[in-house]
Amino acid sequence: MTPVRRRDLLALAVAVAFAGWLVVRSAYGSLPAFSWWLPVPVGVLAVAEALGARTLRARLSAEREGRRAPGGSPAGAARPVEPMLVARLAVLAQASAWVGAVVAGLWAGVLLHTGPAVGRLAAAAGDTVSAALGVLLAAALTGAALWLEHVCKVPPGEDDDERPGGGALHGAR
Repeated sequence: MTPVRRRDLLALAVAVAFAGWLVVRSAYGSLPAFSWWLPVPVGVLAVAEALGARTLRARLSAEREGRRAPGGSPAGAARPVEPMLVARLAVLAQASAWVGAVVAGLWAGVLLHTGPAVGRLAAAAGDTVSAALGVLLAAALTGAALWLEHVCKVPPGEDDDERPGGGALHGAR
């Protein structure tokens, strides 16, 4: 697997923001109000991935330290990390990064329309808050996903033979 390119995520988010702005601009009057809680599930996913990345990083570090200790048994210092778990988390991280970029773009498109309309449209104020929260939480999901992807990378110098629970991503950015 190759790591997700940040410029590809940014290009996708910008393209989706433009498309979202066009759709919202043409259909804003017929859309329901955007409640503040609509982007919250994306924020929950961001927190879950950030906690997963922190936990995985700690487990992999403990396993590496256990291998360096006299005796070299990773099971003695920490519970070993299954390589398939790391591979699955790497795939989840990449998918979440793409989803986060799309959702951030959609909310940015809404924000591009509602932000300037706050003074002239009554519904725009609440929708602007929802859109700003949506952009923030979707960007947080993308950031957490990229961090999880980084944690899943195989450190330089580690061979597959020596690494019972190493990472799934190869290659440099």
